[in-house]
Amino acid sequence: RLEMRNFGVKVCVIEPGYFKTMITNVENLEKHFLSTWEKLPEETKASYGENYLKEFLVTLRKMQKRCNSNLTLVTNCMEHALTSRFPRTRYSAGWDAKLLYIPLSYLPSALTDVI
Repeated sequence: RLEMRNFGVKVCVIEPGYFKTMITNVENLEKHFLSTWEKLPEETKASYGENYLKEFLVTLRKMQKRCNSNLTLVTNCMEHALTSRFPRTRYSAGWDAKLLYIPLSYLPSALTDVI
């Protein structure tokens, strides 16, 4: 963003929370993760353990339930950034981005790692 300022280009950052898209589609993610898991050497699988795989898949499904399906929250930010006379530097779309990610970004890394 700052590098482009010298060229007269204003860059706006859009930071969405979790939204239901093909990127967050649990079936696609599970399929890709299981495919990658099968290609791992047995030594690596043993290091992580089968429990890691099971817990990861459970977490993946839980995250999917928290994804917001209202993509207009993101597209409204994009529209404002593109059409506003004075666009903001940063846009946060979704309650999770506003209530979780923004406050976490101000905390020291060691503390955010714990959280």
